[in-house]
Amino acid sequence: MLGIIAGRSFSLAGMEAAETQVMETPFGAPSYHVTIGRLGGSKVAFLSRHGPEGIPPHRINHRANVYALKKMEVTEVIGVNSVGSLKEELPPGLLVIPHDYLSPWGILTFYEHQVVHITPSLDAALRARLIQGAEGAGVTYVKEGVYIQTIGPRLETKAEIAMLRNFGHVVGMTMAHEATLCQEVGLAYASICSVDNYCHGIIDKPLTEKEIADKARENAGAIHKVLLRVMEEMA
Repeated sequence: MLGIIAGRSFSLAGMEAAETQVMETPFGAPSYHVTIGRLGGSKVAFLSRHGPEGIPPHRINHRANVYALKKMEVTEVIGVNSVGSLKEELPPGLLVIPHDYLSPWGILTFYEHQVVHITPSLDAALRARLIQGAEGAGVTYVKEGVYIQTIGPRLETKAEIAMLRNFGHVVGMTMAHEATLCQEVGLAYASICSVDNYCHGIIDKPLTEKEIADKARENAGAIHKVLLRVMEEMA
């Protein structure tokens, strides 16, 4: 079964025979209940990482979220992530399917008391299906990019962005945690990113939270089309 973890601006509309399951894990409660149903003929488990209350990114219980999906026998996970663009040529409204990620500020792990070294990566086969889905859906997307995860909840300073643009393409606050934790428990993980704004200082225009939220809602329709194509191919 495929699992989808998404943010506040995205809901998986059109799920058939949907039911919700309230989960508890050794790491506490997930962000919200898990909704299980069918989309495009395939079974899917959907989880909102920010929950109904709008949990800030630095307080999301990623371990509980990933553990809950694993317990429900999900085998692969797609993360829907909102990002800011580090490049003028990657404008808001675009979708990016990252091929790698960077986060030197600390990543969550399930192995607090064991020496376990995974070699982190995004799942190539699942990425290929996202790319195929984007092609089939006819959306505007880029099939590669490096996602940089910062700590949050604040946005980055102009000086931070000036440094980060040398190393990546988009910036967010959640994906590196999810990707690493999924790999630690044997779940394939890939991400589709909604570019909702230019990062602070990339263009000469003030950055507002409202503009970011508005663009995320606009991009949600394109992401839904991609995921629907992926689910139809699975079926």
